Order: sequence, then structure tokens, then C-alpha cells
Amino acid sequence: MKKAASSSAVSLLAVAKEAGVSRATASLVLRNSPLVAEPTRERVKEAMQRLGYIYNRGAANLRQNRTGTIGLVLSNIANPFFSTLTAGVEQSNDVSEAICLIANTAESPERQDRQIRRLREHNVDGLIICPAVGSDQGLIDALGRLGLPYVQVLREISNSQGDVVTADYAAGIEQAMAHLVETGRRRIVFIGSMEMHSAALARLDGYTTAVRRLGLTLMPVIAGTRDNRYDEEAFDRLLVSGDPPDAAICYNDIIALSLFHHLGRRGMIVGVDFAVIGMDDLPQAAAAFPALTTIATMPYRIGAVAAGLLQQRLARPERAYERHVIAPELVLRDSTRGPAARS
Repeated sequence: MKKAASSSAVSLLAVAKEAGVSRATASLVLRNSPLVAEPTRERVKEAMQRLGYIYNRGAANLRQNRTGTIGLVLSNIANPFFSTLTAGVEQSNDVSEAICLIANTAESPERQDRQIRRLREHNVDGLIICPAVGSDQGLIDALGRLGLPYVQVLREISNSQGDVVTADYAAGIEQAMAHLVETGRRRIVFIGSMEMHSAALARLDGYTTAVRRLGLTLMPVIAGTRDNRYDEEAFDRLLVSGDPPDAAICYNDIIALSLFHHLGRRGMIVGVDFAVIGMDDLPQAAAAFPALTTIATMPYRIGAVAAGLLQQRLARPERAYERHVIAPELVLRDSTRGPAARS
């Protein structure tokens, strides 16, 4: 049996000889060229593995003026929603053979600026970014000065140019409101309204539009915070008012599950005394008791589409900008199973 050479000594020519092909053919295999027949491709790959050949991707990227890396700038990586979005990005990156560097802004525009500059120092080819709360046109201008192609995900800077991939939050909220009315709920409160970035505005717009369209009374909106909490005291005041709510649409699943516990402490049965709908369809939603009805916003798909869109932008910088709005899906579970206990 032929002994494998050390990886530092293995050349592409040695691989070609081992596989019984020309060096040019071995090079085409490295570049995933469709010109190579599948049996030949497999033979070359087996020879690479046998000899311990390591492709010098850095040198190849240098020839193409690319590093093969992208920056993923997220607003809050502690939120499990973003881990699912990251998985979608990575799935697309696996196809394009790109590597992702992740940065967390913690909802700080100042930290966001520092992170973007550090990523630029590492020569990332482009960015996928969920703008931090408080971001404005200055972010887009900075990306332009740094020469960084980008795709905005989930949130977008108002009136800015560039590629965007987001969810149709308003449509999801309206669909959820219609479902609650079908189950007999008519006093529906929105819980967890955040600072006014585009995704928060879309949610609130969906709520107010549905209230008007369905002929409901607009209830006071309960404020939320960046760390996925909500104003429990304001909610309690609403519960003991003369016209208390019988259902809630929550900004996300994390707030909805927190509301579960709060209602339980008050002796209320979720799904019977009070209906709750979340947003995002995190794994915790299906595992909750009762299982949480939620608006699935497809973070995996959003991530995959955004990564693919960035690769298209890098390949053809002059192409027209695209805006992809992913349709959400209402996932019905037990937290909205029954009619309201109060008429």
C-alpha cells in the first residue's frame, strides 16, 4: 500500500498522477467545474483524501481578489431565533464554500460600527446585517465608504438602497388576529411593542390594521424591552379594568412564554380563559404547556436566501437590488384552542 505523503509535500500534480488524470482536470475538480465527469471527480477526490492534500483556498481567493469569508452581524445572538437564521446562512455558505464570521451588536449602533470595522479589517467579502435599534442612514453610508456589499435581514433602514430579506410581519399579525376572532376573542391586546425599527413598526401596523378591518376596539399597547420583557404592571392594570382583554398577540415567542407564566400565577388557564399567540415558532413554542400557537417567520429560510443573495451580489455587483419578503405561516396549537370564557 502506498504511504500517504505529508500534507505539506503533496502537490496538485501528485494528486493528478495518483488519480490518473491531468493536472488541469484535477484543478477543475477543485473548482467544482461541471465539465468533469462524476466518476473522474470521485477518483480525484479519493486521491486527495488518500494523499492528505489540502487545497490552498487562501491563494485561490487572492487570485480572485476574494477571501471567501462573509460577516454576519446580528442584533442579539442570545435570542434563539438568530441561531436558526445562522443555520440557514451556513447551509447556503456550504454550497458556496464561504465561511461566516459572526458579530453581535447587542442592539448598540456604536458597537455595531466597531464590529463592522473589525470585520472589514479581516477582509470579509460582504455582510449580512440585522441593523441594531437606532441605526439610520449613517450605517448605509458607512458600508458604502468601506466598500462592503451587504444584505439587510429582518430589519431595514428606511428609504435605503440595497438587498433586503425580511418577513411579512404585518400579514402574519393580521392572519393571527383573524384566527382569534374566529375562536370568539374580540378584546385582543398587543404585548411587547419594541423601539421603532422596521420590524417592530410592521408588527404594530399589522395589529392596528387588523383591529380596524375586523371591527375591534383598539386596546392599549403593552410596551416591551430589548431583552424580551414586557410591562407586567401595565398588563395587570388592563386585566382588572372594566374592559379586560381575552387574548394577546405577542411580539415574539419569548414574550409569549413569559406571559404564560404570568397568567398562570393569576390562576388563568391559557387557551381557555385567555388565548396567546407568539411569533417566530421557536422550538420552545411546541414544547410549552400548553403548546403555543405562533406565527412562523421562517428564520432558516431568511438566512439561506440572504446568504445566496449576497453571493449573487459579490459575483455581479452591478445587478439590480432585490427585496425578498418571506410569507409567514400561522401554526395552530393549544394556546388558542377554545372560545373565550367571558362573552
